[in-house]
Amino acid sequence: MLVRFGIIGTNWITERFVQAASENDQFVLAAVYSRTEEKGKQFAGNFNNPRVFTDLTEMVAGDEVDAVYIASPNSFHAEQAVLCMNHGKHVLCEKPLASNTAEVKRMVEAAVKNDVVLMEALKSTQMPNFKVIKDNLYKLDRVRRYTSSYCQYSSRYDAFKQGTILNAFNPIFSNGSLMDLGIYCLYPMVALFGKPQSIQSVGVMLSSGVDGEGSIIMKYDEMDAVVTHSKICDSYLPTEIQGENGTMVIDKINQPYSVKIHYRDGTIEDLSKPQMHESMYYEAREFIDLIISGERQSSINSHATSLMVAEIMEEVRRQIGLEYEADRRSN
Repeated sequence: MLVRFGIIGTNWITERFVQAASENDQFVLAAVYSRTEEKGKQFAGNFNNPRVFTDLTEMVAGDEVDAVYIASPNSFHAEQAVLCMNHGKHVLCEKPLASNTAEVKRMVEAAVKNDVVLMEALKSTQMPNFKVIKDNLYKLDRVRRYTSSYCQYSSRYDAFKQGTILNAFNPIFSNGSLMDLGIYCLYPMVALFGKPQSIQSVGVMLSSGVDGEGSIIMKYDEMDAVVTHSKICDSYLPTEIQGENGTMVIDKINQPYSVKIHYRDGTIEDLSKPQMHESMYYEAREFIDLIISGERQSSINSHATSLMVAEIMEEVRRQIGLEYEADRRSN
């Protein structure tokens, strides 16, 4: 069975996704949606010239696509996803799934009502070494702390400092450090340990109205979690899951390639599993497998996980005073 995809967006993310997903023989790029025909045709020309649409409703109302990959600005995710699902199309939507919890709930309701797959395209939890992490947690004995950092100086920050506000730092598009990078730390945490009992957060707000960086401390029953994120400075710290018997060290939480356990007796176990495909291949495979099998949500990138992560980020934003236009629309 082939799954015919329509793509929303003609940026570098969609290009990388198509390249990675094309490694799966069941993936077919059938259509591209772009606001301008010129950009759509330019993108399509790199991939065997699928049909180009400048009207999204026209693309999803017909029978040319089975599924849609959404990589538009965050503030458009919910509206576009619901439109696609209401026309019976499965949806793989880039992280963050939506601007807030109200939108996530609306998307989940549309998925259930239309009996289609809705999955958040958070790639790291579908990569081979995330399963390694999950399967070997027991070796740490009782887990006491999860600490994760994703701080990467944005190439667009220099323009921001010169007075040009690009999408990455524009609250109209529900952007900023938490939504763009912090989610990479939070999503695996929730997938492994569930939702924390309490959240304390601080952040540095930029003049445009989005967060440039932030820190979050979260409390569970018998452990805590510390997350730091930034788009205005760099960090080279790995992620650690600290247990009473040892500490699991993960090189990059946004795409884990190396997983090692440092035991209390001084020994080190390298659990790293070789990765045979591009990082985004695995989320595409999971999504395609769900469609073909008739299942309607991923066991890891599930509706429940996406909603819990959205709830955490919404509480963090409340505490640091970060509000989006999409929040006002949802109230």
